[in-house]
Amino acid sequence: MASDRIVLITGTSSGIGLAAAVAAARAGFRVVATMRDTGRSGALLKAAEAAGVAGRVEVARLDVTDAPSVADCLAGLLDRHGRLDAVVNNAGAGRVGTVEQDGLGPVREAMEVNYFGVVEVTRAALPHLRATGGRVVTVTSVGGVVGQPFNEAYCAAKFAVEGFMESLAPVAATVGVAVSVVEPGAVASEFVASQGIDLPALLAAAGPYAPALDAYAARTRAAFGQAQTPEQAAEAVITALSADRPPFRLQTSDRARAFVATKLADLDGSAVQHLTAGWVA
Repeated sequence: MASDRIVLITGTSSGIGLAAAVAAARAGFRVVATMRDTGRSGALLKAAEAAGVAGRVEVARLDVTDAPSVADCLAGLLDRHGRLDAVVNNAGAGRVGTVEQDGLGPVREAMEVNYFGVVEVTRAALPHLRATGGRVVTVTSVGGVVGQPFNEAYCAAKFAVEGFMESLAPVAATVGVAVSVVEPGAVASEFVASQGIDLPALLAAAGPYAPALDAYAARTRAAFGQAQTPEQAAEAVITALSADRPPFRLQTSDRARAFVATKLADLDGSAVQHLTAGWVA
């Protein structure tokens, strides 16, 4: 029964992670809602209280880039609950820029949070998920399927996550663990605001890339004007957690499905290049 199942969700202080934590609790799961800074748990706890599920949500510290933190969090969870039935890898960080100007630092940082953090949490959780026939659900992005201008570091990390999970899924299935990825498109959440993007400063420093960056920014503002809510995006996470036979890949909206479909049917890459070239023209 879902009411007996324990799910660990990373990155729950805001956005999809917060919405997924509340939705999972409402679906009957006991939720260990993790975040790097537990001082930011107020919004989650308030939302859980408003939904009537405060008793099913507990906050724990976890920094996905720190292996001892991951180990400590899992050890505490097992001490308290004795089992782990699912992990939702949601913690992540965005990056806007281009490699010629940014260098490798931001690329490495994006990989640490968005890729290596996911790998570490999944690796540490798998023995416990094998014991329960559990699930690994990872929130990636449509940017994990379609490369997007000025998102080189972010998309590279999300591509890596998708490749990792697509490769792991059949192996994990042999030991009873289901693996799914959830691909949101534009979501109206604090994730975007939290990136601290100073567009005027970026444009001033963009040099020959300034016209393309300005065009990209205008297109992105329009896209987020039609964004879905975190709660809507979290519905796909709950499907992956609850379905009898969850699919490997789930998009969170019709827009996301149409966008991803462009890539999955694009054998020579020309359709995607034509599409994204229009964003920077």
